Amino acid sequence: QVQLAESGGGSVQAGDSLTLSCAATGSTVRYTMAWFRQAPGKERIFVGGISWDGNGPNYADSLSGRFGISRDNNKETLVLQMNNLKPEERAVYYCGGRNGRTPCPQADDYRYWGQGTQVTVSS
Repeated sequence: QVQLAESGGGSVQAGDSLTLSCAATGSTVRYTMAWFRQAPGKERIFVGGISWDGNGPNYADSLSGRFGISRDNNKETLVLQMNNLKPEERAVYYCGGRNGRTPCPQADDYRYWGQGTQVTVSS
């Protein structure tokens, strides 16, 4: 059984940076891992993902190179580095895991989810 736990969320000002981490247990070495975010009343949308063997990372087009994703298979950790945050990026950020090596952008393709971590960006 795979379990995911996000951490690192908080409240920042527009333009600030923030780093989120996702700790995995249950051997996710051969899983594709990804970050999604969900704003109040909105769908869960793809931020970016990376496969276990380095396919990716792939990012949502809207990010304009401001975010970076990395993973450490030995530590079973996925990291999201977010730079120049915008107020509209206020959301709960989730870590997801799926079988296969494609960082799919659809949330329904992911079998495992963490509980999420809140990111608030003030203008």
